[in-house]
Amino acid sequence: MNVSFFSLLELIKGQIGDISSLGDIDINAILSKINEFQSFIGTFSQDGPIASAHVILLAAGVVIFLGVAGEAFFKKTGIPDVAFLMILGVIIGPILGIIQPEAVIQIVPYFAALALIIIMFDGGLNLDLKHMARTAHFAFALAILGFVLSVAIVTIAVHFILDWSWLESILLGSIVGGSSSAIVFGLVRNIRISDETKNMLSFESALTDILATIIAFILFGAILAGQFDLQVLEETLGRSIIVGLVLGFGVGIPWMYVSTKLANVQHAYMLTLGILFVLFFLANSFGESGALTALVFGLMLGNKHHFAKILKFKLPRIDVDDPTHNQLTFLVRVFFFVFVGLMATIGEYSYVVIGIAITIVIYIGRMIVGKITLTKRFSKLDKQVTYSMIPRGLAAAVLATFPLTLGLPNAEVYPQMVFFIILTSVIITTIGLGRSKKIPPPEPKEGGFIQKPPEESQK
Repeated sequence: MNVSFFSLLELIKGQIGDISSLGDIDINAILSKINEFQSFIGTFSQDGPIASAHVILLAAGVVIFLGVAGEAFFKKTGIPDVAFLMILGVIIGPILGIIQPEAVIQIVPYFAALALIIIMFDGGLNLDLKHMARTAHFAFALAILGFVLSVAIVTIAVHFILDWSWLESILLGSIVGGSSSAIVFGLVRNIRISDETKNMLSFESALTDILATIIAFILFGAILAGQFDLQVLEETLGRSIIVGLVLGFGVGIPWMYVSTKLANVQHAYMLTLGILFVLFFLANSFGESGALTALVFGLMLGNKHHFAKILKFKLPRIDVDDPTHNQLTFLVRVFFFVFVGLMATIGEYSYVVIGIAITIVIYIGRMIVGKITLTKRFSKLDKQVTYSMIPRGLAAAVLATFPLTLGLPNAEVYPQMVFFIILTSVIITTIGLGRSKKIPPPEPKEGGFIQKPPEESQK
């Protein structure tokens, strides 16, 4: 339990004792209630950095219950459950002290790596190459322009306001530079936009997750080395892409055939997960972060019916929706957002203000990029949804934990800043999507991707 919280209660009791001379106030009754509250809170508090097993299991049960309820709420209202999960983490961490920061820091490297693997693998599984091809050029433009502009906004703000070095400022900008595929994939399923726009936004979020991860790991090394070399950046980026593609395709092609043959084996998914972990290890051994490898491997398995036709494989019926994978992804996502809340502390209120201001400027930049990128082929509804789609999430939260494990300067600030950026971006996205619902979809296609510009259709 935080000592400051108990100290505050003791201070309140002391002040109450000092005014005990006041006539009709039942001081003993008030002190008794405070003692009862201290006793109740004390059941969650331990001398060590983590509470007892039964309390942790209680917290885990509450997290799972609220995660399921939050997901149902998300599907019903379109409001992401990310904010609720992070606030829950704040409650069981900094407020109640069930888990102390030192315990969280100890498990950061392991949990962050697991979350990174699973979320990128899941992103690959959910990308449909066939539908993605039609709007891939729009997705690339949105991803590159949006990512560069977001990084520039954060870099300039952090460098001049917090007086960080350029490398540290660019690192923070890269961490929060892209939208979260974990949130976007869920949002687009529940919005009445065209299939082309859904695939464009999904592909864009997956691309920015990859960009953020690769560039962040390059900058981690540059900050540790104390210098930044453009040639090293080009070599590292090129190596990361080559290693990711070679490992992802090289193992993905044979495994998509083997996994289909093992479809009825009891632990088939566990075997796939084992291969994924080995691939992550190999990618890191060759100097690549492993994120791109996990994405490509997932892409191969998620689109194996397309690749089977190209490679002339004879595959039996394919079950795309794996309940085991869905449950695992759910658990990792829910617990990691709570995990981010556990690390959140309001060290300085300036971080709160800067985080909120940065997110608002990113939203303005998103609208500018959207207006430049999207043509008249997109309806007003598609455009408004695209402008609002700026949620930062799991990838940013995962990457924000690595400075702590690497011992980088200002390491404790990254989770704080990212926490408020994620929270603000989710709120802005929710408000924007709520306003978009007032825009009627164009006829005759519900959703609104217009096949030809209006002036062409009149000819």
